Amino acid sequence: MPAALRDQALPLLLGLLLTATALWIQRVDTGPIAGIVERLDAGAYDLRLQLSLIDRPPPEQPIVIVDVDEYSLAAEGRWPWPRERIATLLDQLWDAGAAVVAFDMVFAEPQQNVALQIARTLAEDGAAESRVRDLLQLAPRFDGDARLAEALTRGDAVLGYVLHDDPGVTTGQLPPPLLRLTEEHPQPLVLGRRSSYSANMAGLQTAARHAGFFTTTPDRDGVVRRTPLILRHGDGVYPSLALETVRIFHLLQGIELESAPIGGIRGVEAVHLGSVRIPTDETGAVLVPYRGGRGSFPYISAVDVLHGAADQKLLDQAIVLLGTSAPGLYEMRATPVQGVFPGVEIHANLIAGLLDGSIPQEPKWAEGAGYMVILAAGIGLAALLPFLAPFWLIAAGASAVIAITACNYWLWAGHGLALPLAVPVVLVLALGVVNAAYGFFFEDRRRRLLQHRFGEYIPPELVEEMSRRPGHYGFDGENREMTVLFADIRGFTALSETLDAAALKELLNRFFTPMTRIIFEHRGTIDKYVGDMIMAFWGAPMENPEHRLHALQAALAMREELVHLRNAFQADGLPPIDIGIGLNSGMMNVGDMGSAYRRAYTVLGDAVNIAARLEGLTRFYQVNLVVSEYTRSGQETQFVFRDLDRVRVKGRREALTVYEPLGVPQGLSAEEQRLLVQYHDALAAYRGRRWAVAEAAFAALARAEPQRYVHQLYLQRIHTLRGNDPGPNWDGVDERLEK
Repeated sequence: MPAALRDQALPLLLGLLLTATALWIQRVDTGPIAGIVERLDAGAYDLRLQLSLIDRPPPEQPIVIVDVDEYSLAAEGRWPWPRERIATLLDQLWDAGAAVVAFDMVFAEPQQNVALQIARTLAEDGAAESRVRDLLQLAPRFDGDARLAEALTRGDAVLGYVLHDDPGVTTGQLPPPLLRLTEEHPQPLVLGRRSSYSANMAGLQTAARHAGFFTTTPDRDGVVRRTPLILRHGDGVYPSLALETVRIFHLLQGIELESAPIGGIRGVEAVHLGSVRIPTDETGAVLVPYRGGRGSFPYISAVDVLHGAADQKLLDQAIVLLGTSAPGLYEMRATPVQGVFPGVEIHANLIAGLLDGSIPQEPKWAEGAGYMVILAAGIGLAALLPFLAPFWLIAAGASAVIAITACNYWLWAGHGLALPLAVPVVLVLALGVVNAAYGFFFEDRRRRLLQHRFGEYIPPELVEEMSRRPGHYGFDGENREMTVLFADIRGFTALSETLDAAALKELLNRFFTPMTRIIFEHRGTIDKYVGDMIMAFWGAPMENPEHRLHALQAALAMREELVHLRNAFQADGLPPIDIGIGLNSGMMNVGDMGSAYRRAYTVLGDAVNIAARLEGLTRFYQVNLVVSEYTRSGQETQFVFRDLDRVRVKGRREALTVYEPLGVPQGLSAEEQRLLVQYHDALAAYRGRRWAVAEAAFAALARAEPQRYVHQLYLQRIHTLRGNDPGPNWDGVDERLEK
């Protein structure tokens, strides 16, 4: 098995297991898991619906809601209004040209006749028979039910009623069913069934002739997303208020049911209303095609219609729904488009959808499509994600979620198909989390490996950075421009002869520890310790464009630390120490080198050899720090350098200029800066063969800084050269052939 596949076998198997689990979850239709999936799918449905409402055109057929609102109640009194007032309102609608008027309300109980009540009271009190008779003759004028029944006969009115399952609660008269389940429509039919009803009083129902139920069934979260289009009571099939309103509007005689076998029974697939096929679920319910939030249809206050103040153009040939949005009448519902939504407008949305054919559908193949999406996404991502870097893992997971969601939304917005979305999306997210978690632990293991490999060479923060950027380092040899440092204790051989092994070990540990810390603090890599010598470099394994700067900062900090070490050693009775540091920059080969028995991450090259020679020059010039012109390059504004000499070191034909870094500009006093300027003037005179000027200048500097050996060195050279003319080809280069 290839190593890459072996390393990722576990997340691959976990991905396949998650895919199988998702298939099982998609199949489960009961229990808490099904409830969670239903909630997730409901949330996805709501979001999908809300996004599709943008710029949705209004329905072609005018649908108007006459609203018994707070304004109407304030003007006409509390609800219910007298039937005479409802009749007057209905007459106004007929006069305005309303095509169909549907009532989102029930007139279940007869209204008391005031004349009959008074006559009955007078008769009981022994009043004259003539007075009672006169009141009885006036009774028809006060019969509100008859007045409303008369108004109902003037046009196509659809009364509303409720089908429910409250035992023993059956009031009013149901209209004839649109369909009876006979031998042509077998009884074992999966259809929403209700055992009881609350309908309109017989006289009103007979006058209206048409009625439809306004029963709604919220989902488990209380949100009305779907509603029954047809329901069964006894052996009759009854239409919803919306379906009956559309049927009457189109002057159709009845409906037909389309069903299909589901196991040993049959489930409804569609309702045929004339030539229009309306897909439903197996219980005869449909998704409500909401067009927007509250107010997506014109509202007219009932009191304005009652008093003839309504816009007649809105009502002409309109389907009118009479309902209420007054909060106190408890006709508000929770919907996907708004948390508080008038129930009457739910019917308006459904009527509009039935008229323009925009009823969303959940096709019978939706479950199979969900399985296919789960299989394709699950197997594909399970095989792909384990081999991706974190960024591409996130990108692939996000792309899969976007693709699944976009396709799902396209089918919804373009074709009205509501397909399951929650389980496939959750599966993709779960696969991403599992692979990310495994990647985290895998990275942690790799980080520990890096710590094991590099922990002794570089600081922990660089190991951490390397683990986050695996493509920016490697063990293979490569050429890079870097800076290398050599530092050792001067006179170590003599020093070791004065100390026993334990004391020498303690001294070296106390020396190496702070020096290593300083190198680490400045992003350096320890190459090796050899005796009393430290070798370090900057620029690998992590690339470092500021390798010169960091190396110089580290070297100067090591020189400062030396002062503290001397004081500490003196206090502990240890001999004082001095160090020499050499720095050089240039192209070097860096990588994991060695044999099959022992390997080391190190640097090789001519630039490395020069750094070692520069460390040796610190003894000759009696300074702690010497750097090459290549390390100084580009750092002139950051640090102050003393030009020590032009030399030709062993193993190199070309001469180079070497410098002593003195520190940062603000760290030098005015006197030190003045003496440095005098030094460089004296050096320029020396290289220009102006021996007398150079000698006088170096002599003055020697008196001012007797501890600085370089002044004495140039005085000695001037003395030799004045007595021994170097000739016209002299270039001021000193040969330093010792190591």
